[in-house]
Parts: sequence; C-alpha cells; structure tokens
Amino acid sequence: MPELPEVETVCRGLAPVMENNRFVRVEQRRDNLRIPFPENFVARLENCTVTALWRRAKYIVAELDSSEVLLMHLGMSGSFNIEEAPLAGIDEAIGTHDHVVFHMSNGARITYSDPRRFGLMTLFDAKEMSTHRLLKNIGIEPLGNELSGDFLSHCFKNKKTNLKAGLLDQKNIAGLGNIYVCEALYRSHLSPLRRASTLCRNRERADALASAIRTVLSDAIKAGGSSLNDYVQTNGELGYFQHTFDVYGRQGENCKHDDCSGKIKRIVQSGRSSFYCPKCQR
Repeated sequence: MPELPEVETVCRGLAPVMENNRFVRVEQRRDNLRIPFPENFVARLENCTVTALWRRAKYIVAELDSSEVLLMHLGMSGSFNIEEAPLAGIDEAIGTHDHVVFHMSNGARITYSDPRRFGLMTLFDAKEMSTHRLLKNIGIEPLGNELSGDFLSHCFKNKKTNLKAGLLDQKNIAGLGNIYVCEALYRSHLSPLRRASTLCRNRERADALASAIRTVLSDAIKAGGSSLNDYVQTNGELGYFQHTFDVYGRQGENCKHDDCSGKIKRIVQSGRSSFYCPKCQR
C-alpha cells in the first residue's frame, strides 16, 4: 500500500491541475471501489471548483466550493494519471481498471485506475472533517511540528507493545507504513523489537527517532516515493527511493553503518516483514 511519501507525491502532482479548477464532467464507471460511491457522486462534483488540495495521513483531501470535501484513498493499487489535453476532439482509450475520470476546466483529464479496487472516494460536509469516521481517530502528522522526542515519550508511556507496532498504529502517528518505519528505526539505531515504553527513559533515543522519521519521509518525498509493486506518480514515472533503502528488502546483506559488521535480518511482526541490523539496532 502506498505510504505517506507516495500519497504526498501524488497529491503534489494533482494540485497544479485540480486546485482552483472546476469539474466540468465526471465519469463514474462502476458503483463501488472498496466502498460504494456516495449517492449522486457525479452530480455533486460537476461544476464544483476545488479550492484546496492537501494530504491527511494516507488520504488526499479536495475541498470544494460547495462546502463539501472529496476524500480519496489509493488503497493497494490505485493511481492517478494526468493528461493535459483539450476537453473535446480527442478520443480516450478506456482501460479495464479506469474507474473514475475527472475532466477539469483547464483542459486536464485525470483518470483514476485501480486494478484491485481497494481505494475509495467519498464526499461529505467540510464541517465533518474532524469527526468523519475515516479521519476522527488518526494521529498527528509526522512532518508537522507536533512530532518530537517529547511526543514519542508521552505517546508510548506504559505501552507494552513493541516499537515497530507502536509506530505503525495510525492512532499515534498518521501515514507511517512498514517501509519507512523500518528505515527510520535503522537510522536511529533502534530495534523494532524494543518495547515502545523504553523511549520514556531515554530522551536522546526518542529525539533521534523523531528526527529519523522526519528525514526518511522527506528524503522519500524528494525521490518521488518508492515503487515496489503498483505505485506510479501522476506523470506515470516510478518513484526511486527504493534504490536507496538501508534495510528494507536487504536481508542477508551487509549493514551500511560504517562502524558495524552486522548483516540485515528479516523477521515477521504482526504478519509484516521487519528488516533491521541485530548488531547495531538495540
């Protein structure tokens, strides 16, 4: 599933062609994705203007001048493709997995494709942003000012879970996924097996982890995200952060830390692969 850097990259790709532009025509080619499309989905979007486009956790949020919000999630295999083509006079090829097409007032055509159909699109009143069932229990944004060593120490106080699980819990921190948690733990020399509550006793480790989370996410966004399976950017290009992974997918290879002779190990935690160096991550 695309994680925060991939969703942020897609959001930044969509913003120039969606913000301050109007939905001239919307094509809805099926009744549902992961969940059914909302009632009158097409009619509620057409002739509305996108006043702002931003990301919340792994969701893309489009604010409309109708006072509604279009909430979109890529699921496992969703992607947007942008074609800056005239609205008329061009025949478009309809792909089997092209489920929604936005025709924008600036001439852009934005196609949402999703082979597995685990993504979603829904509409609701903007006043419900903080209470909507999909958003109300999401934690802080890791790229915002709230993430700090103090926050992590307080968040994980008395937690019996391991550090990896604590970081993946979306109620704590929004948007973190398996890849970037593995990478951040490696950069901060912390084991995914460590009990989360131990951060309370060591402010230096907590500060290092907060810093590592920020930097690994920022580095991944600069690289356009990581393309391992279905993910592509809105221009069709792959992300390339996967070429600089320190631990993810590198089991059996040498640790990259200069002062470490360890090898990367793969274990399974809660059904997910964790990659780390047992020698220098404690």
